[in-house]
Amino acid sequence: MRKKIQQLEQTAKQLELEPVKRKKWDDAVQGYAHDFLNNLPQLKGFVKPGKNPAAAILGCPIDGLPKPIEELLAVLKENLHTSGVNPASGGHLGYIPGGGIYPTALGDYLAAVTNEYAGIFFGGPAAVRIENMLLRWMCQLMGYPEGALGNLTSGGSIANLIAFVTARDAKNIRPEKIRKSVIYLTAQVHHCVHKAIRIGGMEAATVRNVPMDAHFRMDAKALAKLVAKDQADGLNPFLVVASAGTTDTGAMDPLNDIADICEAENLWLHVDAAYGGFFILADVDKPGGSTIKDSFKGIERSDSLAIDPHKGLFLSYGLGAVLIKDVQAQATTHRYQANYMQDAISLTEEYSPAELSPELTKHWRGLRMWLPLQLFGTAPFKAALEEKILLTRYFYGEIQKLGFEVGPFPDLSVCMYRYVPEEGDANKFNAQLLDHVQTDGRIFVSSTTIGGVFWMRVAILCFRTHLREIDLLLEMFREGVREIEVNVAAC
Repeated sequence: MRKKIQQLEQTAKQLELEPVKRKKWDDAVQGYAHDFLNNLPQLKGFVKPGKNPAAAILGCPIDGLPKPIEELLAVLKENLHTSGVNPASGGHLGYIPGGGIYPTALGDYLAAVTNEYAGIFFGGPAAVRIENMLLRWMCQLMGYPEGALGNLTSGGSIANLIAFVTARDAKNIRPEKIRKSVIYLTAQVHHCVHKAIRIGGMEAATVRNVPMDAHFRMDAKALAKLVAKDQADGLNPFLVVASAGTTDTGAMDPLNDIADICEAENLWLHVDAAYGGFFILADVDKPGGSTIKDSFKGIERSDSLAIDPHKGLFLSYGLGAVLIKDVQAQATTHRYQANYMQDAISLTEEYSPAELSPELTKHWRGLRMWLPLQLFGTAPFKAALEEKILLTRYFYGEIQKLGFEVGPFPDLSVCMYRYVPEEGDANKFNAQLLDHVQTDGRIFVSSTTIGGVFWMRVAILCFRTHLREIDLLLEMFREGVREIEVNVAAC
């Protein structure tokens, strides 16, 4: 047996690279990364996928044979940047853009090389302390009290799920109570909220769509009436989901008014601030004398909230957060113990992420956030967020000069707009206009439909988006309207 083990060892040792080979692979990957970043300004924000996009990936199967790093990087280059959205581009103005600031990659690299375990404090004290430090910083930013915590997640979807199941248990919504329990939200809530409600075992609960005002914000008075009626009808209202920046329109619900109702009726208030939460850093005035910070008044009164650093802090995809005031309630829902883990519960200086989320094995995702904040400080992030707000307002004003109809004045950095031709179907015209921009590809924007009306939307959150990209988009719309109108006239 010893001989067999020694034979296997010789083959297995290929997994431990010699310094020369390790440096060769490092240099190749770094060369690829820097070439990509250096050429990024010339790359399109979107390339319409043709038939069978990324086909060459299929030509590089997992066949058990080793391949040279150069060949693999060539396959990536051929397929990553030739089809679909380029999320790293400053021209990505569709959906809600992610980030990709460079130190994020360095943090991920170090986390992967060290392979630090961030699930339990006993196993990785430094990793857990860093992640909890980040959570406490975000709690402080949102006005949560000392003692609040939460969890670093993969994104807003898991953050909302953790919050909802915590609220379910904290409000004692046992299976026999679900059918009489009521959840309140608006038609503009992100679809991951509905997904989390279902996965969290509350699909049978009553879900009320609260009416909205003309700016697509939750109507707090309507919420109060719905809650009162449901209580009078013998139902059990328990959860309100408000939004601090909706995906479709960027709307900010009236958080303070909603918090008044939740406190009066003992309802759990969750705020989905996945997109908009970090705009609380911005010092920008709003029309009428208020400020962006004023829009967040009341968020400190919520019981939980979701916020995505990979959106508002411009980090690469894969880092969201849930913040929860009652960390003991969170632990009650998520903490489980196993006999083989008995050694790991001897240290209690910090809550372990594995006690506060569905995850047990958990990579050290916090380093991708900690390193940029330490390297840059907060000033560049704050400036970038303020720039995005002002760019959106600039676009909102300039697009109207081109004859476009707009939606509500943007609360944050999302703006709705459409062109209404003198004759013909406006929805069809705008679909053609969207296709014109997407086919060009230098800038990528997306669309939505609200009340049967086709709207285009611009979402300005990429840290690489500046005046150049907005002016380019405006020119593309000017050209697109002219081209489509000429084609329509010719028909």
